[in-house]
Formats: sequence, C-alpha cells, structure tokens
Amino acid sequence: MKKPRHPVTDHAVIRYLERVQGMDIAAIRHRIGRVADMGIKAGAHGVISDGFVYRIEDGFVVTVALHHEPDKRVGRRRRRGA
Repeated sequence: MKKPRHPVTDHAVIRYLERVQGMDIAAIRHRIGRVADMGIKAGAHGVISDGFVYRIEDGFVVTVALHHEPDKRVGRRRRRGA
C-alpha cells in the first residue's frame, strides 16, 4: 500500500473512530481508567490485565501494549514489570 502524501494526526484518527466508525471513545477511556485505578492508587508504574500492560506516568495511563510484545524502539523485549 502506498504511503499517503499527508500525515494524519492522532486526534484525527480518534475523531474518525468516534464519528465515522461510531466507537464510544468515552466508554473506552472509562474502561482503561477502571483497569488502572488500583495501580495508580498504589503508585505503580504499570498494571497488567488480560495480557496487556497499562503504562502509568504521573497518575496518567500513557499507553497500552501487549504484555510480552518486543519493544519496537530498540528491537528487544521490555524489562520485566514495565
């Protein structure tokens, strides 16, 4: 597939999912927050749930990744507990 000539922002992708595909973004945000709540209360840097890692920084969930997915930035597996 040919790469598009113009980049698309994350904001545009989220709005597309919400408005064109009909996804309930608020419900997804709520679900992610509920999974992370106990970890955030305990001061954790991540929560593992159903095979996914919810990474937490400064009380915010900043990303969700497969638990045993290699770190694509450096080509090796993530540290344990990350």
